[in-house]
Amino acid sequence: MNLRHLEAFRAVMLGQTVTRAAEMLHISQPAATRLIAALEEDIGLTLFDRVKGRLHPTAEAHVLFEEVQRSLLGVERIARTAKEIVGLKRGSLHIACAPALGLSFLPRAICAFLAEHEQVQITLEVLASREVVDRLMGQRCDLGMIAEPDSYLGPRGERLFRSPLLCALPAGHRLQEQSKVVPEDLEGEAFVSYPSNIASRQYIDAIFAAHGVTRDLRVETQLSLPMCNFVANGQGVALIDAISALEFAGAGVVFLPFEPTVEMDFTLLLPAQVPSSRLLARFIEHLHDFVEQQVPAAYRL
Repeated sequence: MNLRHLEAFRAVMLGQTVTRAAEMLHISQPAATRLIAALEEDIGLTLFDRVKGRLHPTAEAHVLFEEVQRSLLGVERIARTAKEIVGLKRGSLHIACAPALGLSFLPRAICAFLAEHEQVQITLEVLASREVVDRLMGQRCDLGMIAEPDSYLGPRGERLFRSPLLCALPAGHRLQEQSKVVPEDLEGEAFVSYPSNIASRQYIDAIFAAHGVTRDLRVETQLSLPMCNFVANGQGVALIDAISALEFAGAGVVFLPFEPTVEMDFTLLLPAQVPSSRLLARFIEHLHDFVEQQVPAAYRL
């Protein structure tokens, strides 16, 4: 007994004649008759009574048909699923992402991807960059995305894009009409900063120290969007990544270029020793396209 025997049996049960069954299977009538005969011989049951050249299902045939129908529907589902996987319409991705991308920008990119791949399932975890790396090392995600100054790409890393930090000023600030902001402009200024254990903070502190500039460090937070809120509410100025600046633009904050440039790398990382799926490759391609469409060239180095 094989799959073709069962398909012929179902076709006869549904079509009620061998002729119609043969048409459904795109085979000749004698071939359909041979398949039915082979099935009966193999299972040791008479499935059809032959009366005046017509086949009449036996009671046993009706019982068998219920099981064959369930089984063949399952096979068809498997075949359909395989086609969907090949067509990148089905699958799953687990993404671990730093907040700079994961709070708003990446959800929008994922929504655009799902509009074209409706059956794909995506899990997004928003974590600190070091936790993203831990997920990758433990092979607990398909893709990691981090935001760090001068990131080390590693053997399975790929830069999504690089952008400068921008100076965020509250609307109406004395510096907002300048073409750019330099460290000396912020002498004694109230400053909203990242915590000291974050790499960006160390780069920024080193720049101001090198220029002999003292800031009034009033507020610290590890996320750029809350920093923008603090700036908008007059708690100081800040250096913000370009993605957060895009999300917060026009909400009581003015963003100006800052020199010397602090470069922020937005980097894609893949687990070691795990081959990438076609779906993941397509998603990464989509991310590059999305950045081209959504991030102004002025914000990309």
